[in-house]
Amino acid sequence: MTGRFSSTDYGLATISLCGALLFGAEIMEHRFAMEPCPMCLMQRLWIFAAALATYAGLAHNPRWGIYPLLTIVAALIGGWVSARQLWLQGLPADQVPGCGPGVDYMIENFSPLDTLSHMFFGTGDCAQVDVFLGVNLALWALLGFAALIALAALQWRPRLLR
Repeated sequence: MTGRFSSTDYGLATISLCGALLFGAEIMEHRFAMEPCPMCLMQRLWIFAAALATYAGLAHNPRWGIYPLLTIVAALIGGWVSARQLWLQGLPADQVPGCGPGVDYMIENFSPLDTLSHMFFGTGDCAQVDVFLGVNLALWALLGFAALIALAALQWRPRLLR
């Protein structure tokens, strides 16, 4: 064993991290009754998209650069949503947008574009701060997206560590 990691190893680590992030979100929702806001659901979708891009790369060719690039793009978009949620949470109370309806209601009654807009840009309920181990959940998500970007970059170019 040479101690070097291959593109496949980094891809498997990326998928494992995606799984851990999604599992943690589901545990918080169902075990601890933390109802996810629209932005939280959007972040989950981008984690899932990053996992799908990585999985497609592993199934097709782990050394082909387009799949890690797609993973990075998904993680950048998800990271932007996390950063926007942190920004919303930092607003003074008088500047926080009004709370919106639940995602189920939006899907049933709003146009797809309006629903996506609320999920990307947030509503007042996205400004609620929830913490885990003393750290804001949106910050945890942002750190997770940063780790996904790092792993995908290493999958793209595993020889950077040599």
